[in-house]
Amino acid sequence: MTVKDRDSYNLAMTIPIISTKLYIPPSRPNVVVRPRLIERMSEGLHRKLTVISASAGFGKTTLLSEWLAVCDRPVAWLSMDEGENDPACFLTYLFASLQSIATSRGDGVFGFLQSPQLPPMESMITTLINEVSFIQNHFVLVLDDYHVIKAGPIDQAIALLIERMPPQMHLVIATREDPRLPLARLRVRDQLTEVRAIDLRFTASEAGEFMDQVMGLQLSKKDITLLESRTEGWVAGLQLAALSIKGQSDASSFIQSFGGSHHFIVDYLVEEVLQQQSASVLTFLLSTSILDRLCGPLCDAVLGSRLGGYPASSSSGQEILEYLEQANLFIVPLDSARSWYRYHHLFGDLLRTRLQQSIGASDAAELHIRASEWYEDNGQEIEAFHHAVTAHDIERAARLVEGKGVPLLFRGAVAPVRNWLDSLSKEELDARPSLWAIYASSLLLGGQTTGVEQKLQSAERALQGAEQGAEQDAKNLDTIGHIAAIRATLAVSKHEAATIIAESNRALAYLHPDNLPVRTATIWSLGYAYHLQGDRAAASKAYTEALSNSQMIGHVTITILASLGLGNIQVQENQLPLAAETFQQVLQLAGDPPLAIACEAHLGLARIFYEWDDLEAAERHGQQNVLMARQFADTDRVIAGEVFLARLMLTQGKVSGAAALLTKADHLARQHNYGNQMPIIADLQVLVHLQQGNLAAAAHLAEKNGLTISQARVHLAKGNTTLALRLLESKQSELKDEKLKSTVLMAVALHWLGDKGKAAPILLDALAMAEPGGFIRTFVDEGTPMNRLLCEVADQGIRSDYIDKLLAVFEAEVEVRVVPSGSSLIEPLSGRELEVLKLIAQGLSNGQISERLFLSLSTVKGHNQHIFDKLQVKRRTEAVAQARKLGLL
Repeated sequence: MTVKDRDSYNLAMTIPIISTKLYIPPSRPNVVVRPRLIERMSEGLHRKLTVISASAGFGKTTLLSEWLAVCDRPVAWLSMDEGENDPACFLTYLFASLQSIATSRGDGVFGFLQSPQLPPMESMITTLINEVSFIQNHFVLVLDDYHVIKAGPIDQAIALLIERMPPQMHLVIATREDPRLPLARLRVRDQLTEVRAIDLRFTASEAGEFMDQVMGLQLSKKDITLLESRTEGWVAGLQLAALSIKGQSDASSFIQSFGGSHHFIVDYLVEEVLQQQSASVLTFLLSTSILDRLCGPLCDAVLGSRLGGYPASSSSGQEILEYLEQANLFIVPLDSARSWYRYHHLFGDLLRTRLQQSIGASDAAELHIRASEWYEDNGQEIEAFHHAVTAHDIERAARLVEGKGVPLLFRGAVAPVRNWLDSLSKEELDARPSLWAIYASSLLLGGQTTGVEQKLQSAERALQGAEQGAEQDAKNLDTIGHIAAIRATLAVSKHEAATIIAESNRALAYLHPDNLPVRTATIWSLGYAYHLQGDRAAASKAYTEALSNSQMIGHVTITILASLGLGNIQVQENQLPLAAETFQQVLQLAGDPPLAIACEAHLGLARIFYEWDDLEAAERHGQQNVLMARQFADTDRVIAGEVFLARLMLTQGKVSGAAALLTKADHLARQHNYGNQMPIIADLQVLVHLQQGNLAAAAHLAEKNGLTISQARVHLAKGNTTLALRLLESKQSELKDEKLKSTVLMAVALHWLGDKGKAAPILLDALAMAEPGGFIRTFVDEGTPMNRLLCEVADQGIRSDYIDKLLAVFEAEVEVRVVPSGSSLIEPLSGRELEVLKLIAQGLSNGQISERLFLSLSTVKGHNQHIFDKLQVKRRTEAVAQARKLGLL
């Protein structure tokens, strides 16, 4: 398990949703109807994608609003901004927008974003496609302002979505520049509808209608034609011109002097428009231009005492926003309640440019600080952080990053925090040692271990020169604990128990008592280390404490990890029913579709159902485990799942398939240095070698990996029963799962040795240990010797429902007649004949088979003859060769 996917330090990412980004801008009461474009948009619905591409001010969003007002399909809307370059933020808003039209779909998808590391983007988009495929009605997804996306992974995700989207889905992208998508291929396939600047430009008639109906100007046809020509049908240019014309006594003369490309006209027109506004409105416009979105209270907070008075004796930011909308001053409502607005993008850019020219840097910083304070007071710390960064207020930004209770780093702001830290100088970071630790955390959360230790060492050097003082000393001590917690996380990825324990204890000694997120993750790390060492009591105690804390603070990731740890301990303590309940609780917590981390719950349930002899359920959970584990990069989880499936195949008689799967797992484990998986793989490979009669290879593997029980099995296969017993007796384990396995095998060995007087009591001890957990396969997998021993115990009058249940399973297995699909057998082999055939393949003589299966020598010879007849051979070697050819071995 790597630091990417079992990050004990990471907290669940909870990205707050700004609901106004999901609102469809309402259509305006007075608007130029453009049937030619509406018709083109509607006609393109049979294609996959519509792209509306033009520079600012061409009315892309307005066209969308008007088209959607007459479109008879449900619509999911997302207004994009630079934050969507972060994959987690993009996916969160994408899923949220789709939920606006299908609330029953995708609830569990948000759970993916709480995993320690995001799954590959392809997996997330595949999940999205699977979700929306259940939406029965045709619908439209709109991505507005897509030009802000600069991240390649987002483009790749959208390209994949377009390629695989269900037929009932249609995507619309509005952008200032062509998106980096395979547009040429889509054109060739007739899967793309395009609306570009040349289409969006107003015709002369549309320009006349705009001036007359929307702007309330009565202009001559000549003036309109000239104005349309000078602005090239640019809607924003026409609007700016109309606002300027309103202040002119001679409109025709003004239009005659109006010239140049719109890139140069804009500065002039804005100057004309702004000069016609009152001082208070101008102050409002310039001061609030720093905001991406505006509402009355936020504007009031930003303006403070700067505003001398509102127009029409208004006294609030809300009223001036409504005034600006009525005056067509390039403000766009974001909700039907007219609570939130934004400036037209180009207008906002120009206002910000003018603001920089009109006030000093300190005054601009003050505006951003006021915005930051308002956002923080209203629980929007990420926005507060952005404004603090823009104001270059390092102290405030650092405080916001550290957060109240949960660091900002773990609330959906990994990318912005990392970018800010990248921008700081070494001196600025050294002055705040805690930022070095947060810097290291940002690397870990990005799945990056390189450079983490370097950042931690920088933090330690900075702490040596840190200023003194009671408050600062407490913060520095917490930073020391934070550094240790991060080092413990790095050690978890390497399964270094001693290092985990040392660093975790150091972390807990220094971390502030109120720093629950990091303390809780550190306690889980301790539990993991104790578990590695085999101290299950200490591990269980740590997991329980971590679980209690994580539930209290809503730390979903640690809740799942601690529950999984407890479930695994319950399995090892032979408490299978309790463990099954724990794993089921994890699946419920993980959602639907589940967090990828829940793959371990499926593996735990697969092993439990296998032991309960529900092989169908075991295989179902095993396959689900492998499927989900593949969502992680650089992980050993897939190997663990495939090893289980190999065990299942071996039980089903698919020896060659199990061997191939184990060879693949062994190669991957060696290639990626997953040393903790090697003994597990080797243990099962020993069983495969024994099935194939390769005793030398089985003995080598068992001894090389120090597998006591496997070594005993090899001795038994060689007929060295006394050596097997001696080994089992000398290395008795107090661990409950190991003790049960060794006790069962010891009973079998004693029975082989003929010491039935000792075998029966040992078997009864094993049954007493196993019955509460409902163990079945632990006994049944021992085959005929265990069956015979159970029968003898039952014949002695020692019967119970549990023994009867085991005997019934044995009876059902013996009755299974084995024949491969498409084989040329005259008659299929019986279960007993297959058992004899496997021992022949192992090289056992008739006498050894007689002893192993407790059969008379004549009975064994009779089975041999039946096997030869059915396989149509005359010799043992021929029988083995033919059986392998037919897939029986």
